[in-house]
Amino acid sequence: MTTTSTPAGVPSLPGLGTTWYERGPRYWLRRALGAAVWLAVLAFCVYIALVLYGSFRGVLPAAVRPVWDGAQVAASVVALVWGWLVQRRDHRGKLLDPPSPDEARAAARDARRRSTGLAVAGRALWLIAAPVLPALAAWAVGWSVAAFTVREYPGEVGARRRLEAQKGRNGTP
Repeated sequence: MTTTSTPAGVPSLPGLGTTWYERGPRYWLRRALGAAVWLAVLAFCVYIALVLYGSFRGVLPAAVRPVWDGAQVAASVVALVWGWLVQRRDHRGKLLDPPSPDEARAAARDARRRSTGLAVAGRALWLIAAPVLPALAAWAVGWSVAAFTVREYPGEVGARRRLEAQKGRNGTP
């Protein structure tokens, strides 16, 4: 029989369960595995973006290719930083008004529901966006790395506040 020191009433968060409460090795393992899986999927998307960009690049005149490649490198660097900044600003805003555990679960459920439709709709967009896919992929990399390198997620802050409010109502210190 395994015992945990997590008190009763600690809400389970999507992807973290109740490990967020103690922030021990299991918590960091969950965060690391979640980031690794997401970044592996993102690496595949970046690979596809570069392959599609290469096919687009092949039809450009030889004199234009170096100029276009330089523009892509510059746009990709800007997009990487922009993706990072967008995510950090969004994170900061969510920390000011963090979601409750129920709101976090509902948001995760809604994101899963939307992702299927976006994946189907996005198939044709990959081909249309081939000329700028490296910059779009760089934005996604910046956004994702910023999302996984935060100290704590907004859902954790919301759950911690809810626990503190419950302790205050119950009169327990």
